[in-house]
Amino acid sequence: MFDLSPYLSQLAVAWTAYMIATASPGPAVLAIITTSISQGRKAGLALAFGVLSGSYTWAMLTASGLSALIGAYGQALIVLKIAGACYLFWLAYNALRAAMRGHAPPKAMPGQPQALLKKHYLKGLGIHLTNPKAIFSGIMLVSLGMPAGAPTAVTAAFIAGCMLLGLVTFCGFAIVFSLPPVHRGYLKSRRIIESLMAGFFAFAGLKLLTTRL
Repeated sequence: MFDLSPYLSQLAVAWTAYMIATASPGPAVLAIITTSISQGRKAGLALAFGVLSGSYTWAMLTASGLSALIGAYGQALIVLKIAGACYLFWLAYNALRAAMRGHAPPKAMPGQPQALLKKHYLKGLGIHLTNPKAIFSGIMLVSLGMPAGAPTAVTAAFIAGCMLLGLVTFCGFAIVFSLPPVHRGYLKSRRIIESLMAGFFAFAGLKLLTTRL
């Protein structure tokens, strides 16, 4: 059995950085929170699993040498950057429409159709896959957690640890913010919350377009 102990200190630093980055407020985290509050636990968890899938995808690609591909096909990031900004603007538009509605949509019920859960999953996946900053975060974390020439087992341990931390964090947000008292608070301040979300997504989209990656 491979001994990971010589790499544990470096992996711990990378996992800590990943945990901080994952729990920090951003489009993915705020989408999970607002979906869980307004649509219920199942919807929030579906979106959380979508975000986690996107995170896993970038982690796998980065560990497989994505940084080298970026050097060769850097122009592709510009396309991804524009696509990510457009997606955030679309989320802002939907949040603004929700804020302008006269009544809040009913909270998701236990028998929620699978098609709606799939929609939330794809929304979470889209938020993460269209965010080019996730690529550079992955590159940074890989450089922290995997020294040059590290065995494959170190890569596997690094990715597995990140996915476990992401699962706990994203699903934890979905569970906590879907609790009935939180939902009742949302109903009282729904328009304010949705308006703030619209503003945040629009700001995130503009920042993504104007920030040099």
